[in-house]
Amino acid sequence: MESGYVTTPFGRRPMSLGMLASQQLAETIEPGMKRSKWKLFRAICEARPALGVTDRALTVLDALLTFYPDDEISEEKGLIVFPSNAQLSLRARGMTPATLRRHLAVLVEAGLILRKDSPNGKRYARRDRAGEIGEAFGFSVAPLLARAVEIEGLAAEVVADRELIRATRESLTLCRRDISKLISAALDEAVPGDWEQMSSMFRDLVRRIPRVAEAEELATLLDEMWLLRDEVVNLLERHVKSQKIDANESHFERHKQNSNPNYISELEPSFETKQDAKPAADNDPIAGPPDEQRLKHPASAGAISGRRPGAAEPAAGHTLKSFPLGLVLQACPQILDYGPGGTIGNWRDLMSAAVVVRSMLGVSPSAYEEACAGMGPENAATVIACILERGGHINSPGGYLRDLTRRTEKGEFAIGPMLMALVRANGGVRRDAS
Repeated sequence: MESGYVTTPFGRRPMSLGMLASQQLAETIEPGMKRSKWKLFRAICEARPALGVTDRALTVLDALLTFYPDDEISEEKGLIVFPSNAQLSLRARGMTPATLRRHLAVLVEAGLILRKDSPNGKRYARRDRAGEIGEAFGFSVAPLLARAVEIEGLAAEVVADRELIRATRESLTLCRRDISKLISAALDEAVPGDWEQMSSMFRDLVRRIPRVAEAEELATLLDEMWLLRDEVVNLLERHVKSQKIDANESHFERHKQNSNPNYISELEPSFETKQDAKPAADNDPIAGPPDEQRLKHPASAGAISGRRPGAAEPAAGHTLKSFPLGLVLQACPQILDYGPGGTIGNWRDLMSAAVVVRSMLGVSPSAYEEACAGMGPENAATVIACILERGGHINSPGGYLRDLTRRTEKGEFAIGPMLMALVRANGGVRRDAS
């Protein structure tokens, strides 16, 4: 049985399986398929790294395409060009014959062109009496047409990656500018905070920005940079709001009255039970531990913090910013082992795991209740996860948690730097949380 698509090179050039595969692929062109040769060439230039060709090889391909008679490549118009080495060298910007042969070989190995050598190795075409080309020997551009969809897809991916890198670098530049100017403003205005540590973290992030980087690497740096920026903005906003609150209280101090002398007692948290009575959680064996019940029911958090239902929230200067669950798990992967079934898929799972870890670390229920009231249940669970991650460096987890709670009430503690330090310590490795 004859295989019409198989052709071997002339002279001492060897045949390879790659050349055989390229020849077979060239036979799979869909009927009626056409492509603009110059649009396809631009796509090849975009996808050059993925195709494994050099810029000099593309110069030779450009010269070859100038010998194709039409702007559109199609089977109906023939797929073989047969220029002489002299003419091809002229259109390849005066490339020497040896260099020309080397780059032609690169194009063949990359599967972009095929050799169809004549019996004597010359390039020519036989024409019939009407002047139409009957058979031609030279270079076939059939692989370009056969791989057109693949080449266009590779080019689109390269363009998308380049745009993503450009946009990420722009965002990174804007974020760097914001952090630099905001920290300078905080230092000039003498805003309370550990600005020296934040400046050190900022310089470390800037040093890690490479000159040439992939989109994923830049995206990771941008996430850390935005996290630091949000922390800086959060501290400055709390300072501004606290100044406004102090100014308002000073301005209206003479108008304050308390017509209800028993009002303070209403704000005091009450945990007393009647004699011989049992807590509600003890009557329900499925309900779980008391501190876990308080995390599952938001109303109990209000009772712990001493707020009546419908009462105003605490001052903005004493609230902590919550961070994404994925970032918490990236910074504190050890907490995953204590989640329901060994996994954590949502905040409820994290808070349940924190209850288990709290007991394991020897943190008293009252210390954890105070942390939930001062920080919020999600942030308290996040801090417990951080304490677990750094368990070998903390002598008294309960005392450390109480200290963080007091610092939170004074507006002197932020979770962001703690999480970022753990992310860097873990080397960015993230376990599956689902």
